[in-house]
Amino acid sequence: MFIKRSLNGMFNSVVSHVKNTYDLVDGSGAAVMVIHNDKMVVEEYWGNHSKEPDARPIQEDSEFHVASVRKSYIGFAVAYAVHHGYIESIDDEVTKYLPGTVTELFNKITIRHLLTHTHGLNTQEGRIIREFAPGKGWAYRDINIKMLTDIVKSSTGRTIAEILKEQVFNPLAFKETGWHFEANEKLVQVIKEQNDKFWSTSKGTDGSQKNMYVSTRELAYWGYVHLKQGLIDGEQLVSNDIIKLATSLQSPFVNKELPQNGFLWFVKDLPAKKTEVGDLVPQGSYQILGYTSVAVLVIPKKNIVAVRMFNSFGSTPGYDYLSDIRSFGDTVMGCL
Repeated sequence: MFIKRSLNGMFNSVVSHVKNTYDLVDGSGAAVMVIHNDKMVVEEYWGNHSKEPDARPIQEDSEFHVASVRKSYIGFAVAYAVHHGYIESIDDEVTKYLPGTVTELFNKITIRHLLTHTHGLNTQEGRIIREFAPGKGWAYRDINIKMLTDIVKSSTGRTIAEILKEQVFNPLAFKETGWHFEANEKLVQVIKEQNDKFWSTSKGTDGSQKNMYVSTRELAYWGYVHLKQGLIDGEQLVSNDIIKLATSLQSPFVNKELPQNGFLWFVKDLPAKKTEVGDLVPQGSYQILGYTSVAVLVIPKKNIVAVRMFNSFGSTPGYDYLSDIRSFGDTVMGCL
């Protein structure tokens, strides 16, 4: 996919915002990219792959660990399964697709609940517990992601990675997006205290594990494909129905306190106190944020995609990630 470069100073404050965040978190490198009106208007890289003296500089093909941003890819795979009828409805109970969950604990939990973080399940000391009744609250946990990847595989007979490669990566010639279980020179280390800088110890590459790495440009292109609803250079390369499904509001309720979700994307509908989307970002926008502070924001009403990349393992003391990611979106809007 080719996007014409037209670098200008219109979004200098976005670059400054990302550099300020970089100073606040414990990382060794970062990047920022903005696509506006079908042109790449910001592309900057700085720092290195690690804090080692001879570390590779961050550059175009550097692939960052995207952490929970991977959930937008999982959301796409679930939308694919729904669109093609492998999943009849997201209001089906999960027990229909995962026979091993036929217990009172999983009763009345639907795929919609898993997609919108309203399932009410959590893990505690190695066992699954219920925090609240399905659809009666919101909590960001990991247990729903494993269940969703299992549902995709059980219903379609295919893995997350297989679906994404066929439906998106191959048609768009993505070469810098994927799942890795061994380090290589293009993968940016995650900066953390432990000796293992390569975050995931998983050996799987089926898309179900936390070992996804993406370059800045391909994460921006991923957002751009969503912005354009799969229509690239006049050709429908990715299903617009799947993208619309994944990025539309799917939450079983709208609460002014709690975030709203599509297929794992955080979507902007009504203002909400705990949302990660900035106040100035208009309705219909969607965003996803990872533990490494990587984020992609899509604002259809302004024809813009903004991506920031870091390699910090979580938040440093005093860093308010929620306030920071909101102000990132508001800064983008302030440039328009």
